[in-house]
Amino acid sequence: MLPGETERHTRFLRVFTAHEMAIRAYVRRLVPSRADADDVMQEVAVVLWEKFATFRENGDFRAWAFGIARYEVLSWRRDKGRDRLVLDDDVLERLAEETVQEEPRLHLQRQALEGCLAKMNAGQRDLLMLAYEEGVSIQTVAQQSGRTVAGFYQWLHRVRRLLLECIQRGPMGRVWS
Repeated sequence: MLPGETERHTRFLRVFTAHEMAIRAYVRRLVPSRADADDVMQEVAVVLWEKFATFRENGDFRAWAFGIARYEVLSWRRDKGRDRLVLDDDVLERLAEETVQEEPRLHLQRQALEGCLAKMNAGQRDLLMLAYEEGVSIQTVAQQSGRTVAGFYQWLHRVRRLLLECIQRGPMGRVWS
């Protein structure tokens, strides 16, 4: 890789990784499953990299990436057109527009969640994250926690409620609406 390419590659990786969660959340809201979102995200990442040279240095990367992601979702939808579970174009467009409008609020909520999770005991946080891993059964997580399945669900409900309250308070006691 040439020095200029290395610098461009580094800049792309920094800006992409800073916004990847938001882009993934955007895509996830527009396609029916996590596996589909993963497939679309692969294409989004490739297109973002290929077109990164056209991105304005001081531009809004997130907005630019959302636009590319929207087109990739539309392309995915076109390819899946015969599948009855795919959303109508009008519905997809409306979801895409609403998602862009909601993104600033959702970004603040994600930051608040990260802060709230950081305040948790590491063991409890790991247990909570394990409960949401794909392919992991609640029965397995309950056993690892030393609780019954019912007891684990009660614990999970309490933790979710506490996290919601923490998120709603936000930084410095601010309540998100």
